[in-house]
Amino acid sequence: MCCFSQPVDYVAGTNIFARPAKGSGQYLVYSMTLKVGTDLAMILPIPTPKASKEDAVDFLNLEKYPDFFEDMRTGFPMPRPLSRSKDDTPPPAAAAPKLKVVEVGSFVASFVPTVKDFARLDDQFKLPEGTWGKLPQYKEYGFAVFKLKKGEHKVHPMAFQFPRADERKLFFPTVHIHDGKVHERAGFDHSLYAQGADTMGRWTESPQPAEMFMTKLDQAKGIVAGKDHVYRRQMVGTFKNEDVWL
Repeated sequence: MCCFSQPVDYVAGTNIFARPAKGSGQYLVYSMTLKVGTDLAMILPIPTPKASKEDAVDFLNLEKYPDFFEDMRTGFPMPRPLSRSKDDTPPPAAAAPKLKVVEVGSFVASFVPTVKDFARLDDQFKLPEGTWGKLPQYKEYGFAVFKLKKGEHKVHPMAFQFPRADERKLFFPTVHIHDGKVHERAGFDHSLYAQGADTMGRWTESPQPAEMFMTKLDQAKGIVAGKDHVYRRQMVGTFKNEDVWL
């Protein structure tokens, strides 16, 4: 879920990576390009166990690996066009007390255990009054909150590890709230990447294991399994405004 506490001028090029962590945990890495006119918060609801403690989420600093997703993208090279004779036709184109704040590279982050704990954040980092009432699916969720500065910039990958309420599933936060309103459908410009899911459906598998194209694996904080292949799903266009599960 890409939720912003204030209206944004634009958001594009969203990338999300997910992989199971030890026990019931999950790694999540998030990156996008955006332009905003004021300081705000990006809020990611995460399916944590009920009554998780305030230190349940471990934020990971990927400031030294800003090209995390650029490298991951190279693991999925564009197929070369087949050679053809003059008679061939070309192939078709592919369509209370303040919450704990943690410094994570160029931004600060907090874990908000429940919806009611948003009262402990400054007003500019909250969603408009009544928004959560329109999203009952997040009633029992926790929330990773990243405070971002105004301006036009590409945010270096935001990464964290969290305990899952259901360790059988991988979660991708893809619901949009960019203007303070909850829309039934939304425009997507997303590339989703995953490792370790039980079933990948129609996701595309990388031809090589991650260690062959993740050039700074030693800076990835253990998030990526180097010996495993990566799977990708691209979502570009208008889709139902909901999260993705594997």
